[in-house]
Amino acid sequence: MAHDLTAFPRVPLGLWPTPLQECPRLAAALGVRRLLVKRDDLSPLGVGGNKLRKLEFLLGAALADGVRQVITFGALQTNHGRLTAAACARLGLRCDLVLTRDVPRDGDAYERSGNMALHRVFGANVHLCADEHEVAETCRVLAEEAAAHERPVLTIPIGGSNPTGALGYVAATQELLAQLDGTPDRVVVGVGSAGTAAGIALALEGRGIRLDAACVSRTAPQARAMIADLAGQTAALLGAPAPALATLHTDDRAVGPGYGIPTPQVWAAITLFARTEAIALDPVYTGKAAAYLRAATRSGEIAPTETVVFVHTGGLPGLFAYAPELNQALDEQVLHERTPEGQVPELG
Repeated sequence: MAHDLTAFPRVPLGLWPTPLQECPRLAAALGVRRLLVKRDDLSPLGVGGNKLRKLEFLLGAALADGVRQVITFGALQTNHGRLTAAACARLGLRCDLVLTRDVPRDGDAYERSGNMALHRVFGANVHLCADEHEVAETCRVLAEEAAAHERPVLTIPIGGSNPTGALGYVAATQELLAQLDGTPDRVVVGVGSAGTAAGIALALEGRGIRLDAACVSRTAPQARAMIADLAGQTAALLGAPAPALATLHTDDRAVGPGYGIPTPQVWAAITLFARTEAIALDPVYTGKAAAYLRAATRSGEIAPTETVVFVHTGGLPGLFAYAPELNQALDEQVLHERTPEGQVPELG
């Protein structure tokens, strides 16, 4: 059933509906009947991405409560931080990003380009912290400063992933279902902080459509538990029964060494999307989801007869943060050779 979201404050940040793109060359390369990409990477605000869906509800509630300052968290190259900064710039709110070095990366590309540059372009106050103790101390100081200036504050969790934020992907999935000219066999999406996957899972409940949540950081059981917990909380917020999630599948084969660490399979998947449909992915989220998709089609777990929807959650600025690794991958012969017919070869 469709969920009624009209009771929840919402501020328009995106340009909806985002396109649902038919990708015949990618479908042929993967060996599936039909492949559609839901282009949530496309938006006129903040370079686009899935976090805008969540922020519409999170900041809608904040404005209704008179909030003037927003504090949120993430790694240095957080897409959520970049889009929170952009949305706050649009709405005239102060934005504080409390960031930690959760990814074993250094150098100018990772520390100064990509999202790190955009955080500052959009006017956020960036606070770099070494560990959770420093995060807590920074938040304490920010709270004291806000209270001294009588500024009401909203603190948003990592990824905007709480029940209010997950409403964004309940809305997005209802939008997607209205765009389809039939029923797909499965939807594929990356899962990190679980808000996007939880919203999709809740909106797909009872429709018989499989949801493949490709992990980017955690194990499959951990990710499933997070999705189930958040989907249940979001259902309660909507006054709906807790979802059974019978068609939810979590898979961690593409995680590799850990969060924010791309593998050769990730670079191969990024190259495949780019050279068949000119769709750019990022190495942290969509690249890992695409690596899962590619592996599952090659193994036969996703059948050649299936129609698949891939949810593109954005993250393009992060690609530039990994420029040295990207260029190394592109320099390897296997990534730039093509067959005489111009098709992308089978990559490692």
